[in-house]
Amino acid sequence: MRQGGLNKLIKTVRLLSGKVAMAATLTITTINAQAQELGWPEKEELKFGFIKLTDMAPLAVAYEKGYFEDEGLYVTLEAQANWKVLLDRVIDGQLDGAHMLAGQPLGATIGFGTQAHIITAFSMDLNGNGITVSNEIWEQMKANIPHENGKPVHPIKADALKPVVEKYRSEGKPFNMGMVFPVSTHNYELRYWLAAGGIHPGYYAPHKGDTSGQLQADALLSVTPPPQMPATMEAGTIYGYCVGEPWNQQAVFKGIGVPVITDYEIWKNNPEKVFGVSSEWAKKNPNTHIRVVKAMIRAAMWLDANNNANRAEAVKILAKSQYVGADEEVIANSMTGTFEYEKGDKRSVPDFNVFFRYNATYPYYSDAIWYLTQMRRWGQISEAKSDEWFMQTAKNVYRPDIYALAAKSLIAEGKANAADFPDFATESGFKPPQTEFIDNVTYDGTKPNAYLEKLKIGLKGDTKI
Repeated sequence: MRQGGLNKLIKTVRLLSGKVAMAATLTITTINAQAQELGWPEKEELKFGFIKLTDMAPLAVAYEKGYFEDEGLYVTLEAQANWKVLLDRVIDGQLDGAHMLAGQPLGATIGFGTQAHIITAFSMDLNGNGITVSNEIWEQMKANIPHENGKPVHPIKADALKPVVEKYRSEGKPFNMGMVFPVSTHNYELRYWLAAGGIHPGYYAPHKGDTSGQLQADALLSVTPPPQMPATMEAGTIYGYCVGEPWNQQAVFKGIGVPVITDYEIWKNNPEKVFGVSSEWAKKNPNTHIRVVKAMIRAAMWLDANNNANRAEAVKILAKSQYVGADEEVIANSMTGTFEYEKGDKRSVPDFNVFFRYNATYPYYSDAIWYLTQMRRWGQISEAKSDEWFMQTAKNVYRPDIYALAAKSLIAEGKANAADFPDFATESGFKPPQTEFIDNVTYDGTKPNAYLEKLKIGLKGDTKI
């Protein structure tokens, strides 16, 4: 090569190198500007807790896909023995935050069971639970259920269970059922379904020292940890239960029970789990908190992207022993848009697990208030409360303001579209009145006491146990 040609090549290489270096510098400058605009995380090394259920998926995906690291966060995920241990460890600081039952931050903040101010800025999913009964109970229920083409007509109401419960009671046998925790969504969903069918699920009376939840009950509900549900039912200790996946489908696979209804059929698109942190932790680590929510929003988006196209990969992630640890086949039965009721009766339920669509991740005040109404309905809140009390309690616990900061940051970075979120300028935090409940009662979150008055079974007004 001639010297002139060589010099030209050297100049070109130097020019390109300079441009690459300049681009890299600009990229780093942009990243630094974005980080400084939001604020660097106050705490980078974090430990989050979860229970082995498929709806912990946003945590697992945010970890596996590197979304936490993108926010400068180095996270450890740790399975917890049960919901109480999980809550206690968030309160005492052993955990920075956790996958929680929607009722846990509310219950703790109002002092039912444990007193501590817990908040949530992120709803982890919609739906995802089911009610399962033993084979013996199912055989007795079937006679009360209409059939078409040899298959039960869904949704199956508790009206079909009522004669079975009455028979057991007439024989002096307690009718025992399991749920996962006193302030769990499962407890309230099971109670709602039973009460809609005329079966009284019992009252709590904490002012009298009674936290059994079995006062005046036709069906006796008690706590069983989720992974132990199938074995407890198989042993005959309980006749049925309400739990999240994969523990309803596990009963089908083991041939020991039949899921009769999903929570999607009890309350369409109901909020299920939330990500909870202590109020004190949130105050100390505001930037960290926003960044955690950002990572989890991205995970939720990934889980629902392209009409659930990533669910097969999600199933493989969740099947790992450090997460849910159940067989892929069992997890896939519900995570990929189907649900199996009686063995062989597999039906399409595309919205059984929803992680992002329908604004699933937004922490609505109206969702919080529904759970508070159920706490009042069943006596966990002993005395009448004003509508204003319900509103203020919801606002103390649910933090859509923090969520909005996280979402806006993702939108600014081009990682999310504004159209996929509520209009933050006008959003009130209250969904329009909801009509799709198993008993056809309309719920308006702005009128909690008027809602309680509509429910036939349960406390309302000034009534007290």
